[in-house]
Amino acid sequence: MKVAEGTAELHQANDELSALRRVATLVAAGVQPQDLFAAVTEEVGQLLPVDFAIMGRYQADGTVTCVATWGAPVDRFPVGGRARLDGKNLVTIVRETGRPARVDGFEHASGRVGVAARESGFRSTVGTPIVVEGRLWGVMTVGSLRSEPPLPADTEARLAQFTELLATAVANAESRDRLALLAEEQAALRRVATLVARGAAPKDVFAAVTEEIGQLLPVDSAAMGRYDPDGTLAFVASWGHAVDLVPIGSRWSAGGKNLRTIVSETGRPARMDTYAAASGPVGAAARERRVGSSVGTPIIVDGRLWGVMGAGSSGEQPLPAETEARLASFTELLATAIANAESRAEIAASRARIVAAADETRRRIERDLHDGAQQRLVSLGLELRAVQAGLPPAFGELEGELSRLVDGLASVQEELREFAHGIHPAILAEGGLGPALKTLARRCAVPVELDVEAHVRLPEQIEVATYYVVSEALTNAAKHAHASVVRVQVRSDQMLLRVGVRDDGCGGADPVRGSGLVGLKDRVEALRGTIAVNSPLGAGTSLDVELPLDT
Repeated sequence: MKVAEGTAELHQANDELSALRRVATLVAAGVQPQDLFAAVTEEVGQLLPVDFAIMGRYQADGTVTCVATWGAPVDRFPVGGRARLDGKNLVTIVRETGRPARVDGFEHASGRVGVAARESGFRSTVGTPIVVEGRLWGVMTVGSLRSEPPLPADTEARLAQFTELLATAVANAESRDRLALLAEEQAALRRVATLVARGAAPKDVFAAVTEEIGQLLPVDSAAMGRYDPDGTLAFVASWGHAVDLVPIGSRWSAGGKNLRTIVSETGRPARMDTYAAASGPVGAAARERRVGSSVGTPIIVDGRLWGVMGAGSSGEQPLPAETEARLASFTELLATAIANAESRAEIAASRARIVAAADETRRRIERDLHDGAQQRLVSLGLELRAVQAGLPPAFGELEGELSRLVDGLASVQEELREFAHGIHPAILAEGGLGPALKTLARRCAVPVELDVEAHVRLPEQIEVATYYVVSEALTNAAKHAHASVVRVQVRSDQMLLRVGVRDDGCGGADPVRGSGLVGLKDRVEALRGTIAVNSPLGAGTSLDVELPLDT
């Protein structure tokens, strides 16, 4: 009898070792978690004297999810099914104690799991915790449908060997997931950082960051808003379901209980795992669209609260606890991009003010010369002519001297007129860009082929910039390029003015060393325009300028 019992124990041990080796092989192979869960649950069910085996995972929201089943009857515990952890039953006992437990009668079981177990005919059951890296991850439950005998006393210990292997597999899978997640996050941050470093337009950075967040986090909506001085929130980017909820350009008044208001008032990250009691325009809209859990992080630019980045999910489960921290990584890059853009805008505005002030000074000097010195010279010339005409014939020698003075005065007047014209082209104010460029072409020492298609008056600063671009290019072609012809082309549409000046001279122009070209670059870029000079030796010089007309 003892020999038979020893042989049976030996067979049982061999079977158990074989099952554990098969599970260990799957763990080492790194199979998908759901496949491993199913395999372990089946091995347990076939190895132990049980009628069913069920694996459950404890969730942060106080529920348990069934991840694998074996045997019958398990209709009430389908894979993927969720049940609330309430009442007194095997699953809640393991959850509360973190230790193995058994229930050999379900007459007094309560809670959703307990009632389902009693109605399924469970009699004797054993459950062991699945502990992953020190935290309670889930529970493995086995049971019998027979009243007698109860499951053997060593069932808990035998089951624990499998849950230890399961814990190792889960830890390995989670580590792989974390590494993959970290790699994806770093790649997304690099893409955003590259955009920021390139000085991309703010709207492009906003859109890119919002999309990266939406695709990286377990959310179905993401939006970025700017807090404006009037107390409203202006949305500057949206992704996913947020495109319809808060379209770009929409403005929302503050107030109420919602994520945007909380971040605005505290200046800190915040979350709302339910919008059931949300209020205010943003909160009401989120509730109507059935937004579930959402998080928001502030965008702090140079120490001030600039805006908020939010992401949300319509699922029942709250967003992971680390969502705020992951979101903050992107808002830091956003803050850098916004600060850079604001600095560039301030510099551009400063340059534009300097250029405008210089133009106004030129205009005032030209006006003062015209109304003052030039008019005085005209008056003096007329007075000399009157004196000359009134001289008797006997004063012929004096009449000749007066004639030379009148001619010299006229020459000075012409020089002064040319000087004043160079300071500020008054013809622009009188006739516009076309006549002003024709005047430049006539005065140029090199033949000019002029092709201007700008039939309507353009903004004054655009016309002035274009005039000086063409003037400088013609001067350089006449003085340095030894060109035989210069071609000037001006084209405009509703958005852009394009200016091209090309000569057939010797080339070799250096836009860095030429002070005139440097001044043109400052003037063009102050208007958010671009300027390009191409001047290979022996192949002439081309100058291309684009000026936005919404300046």
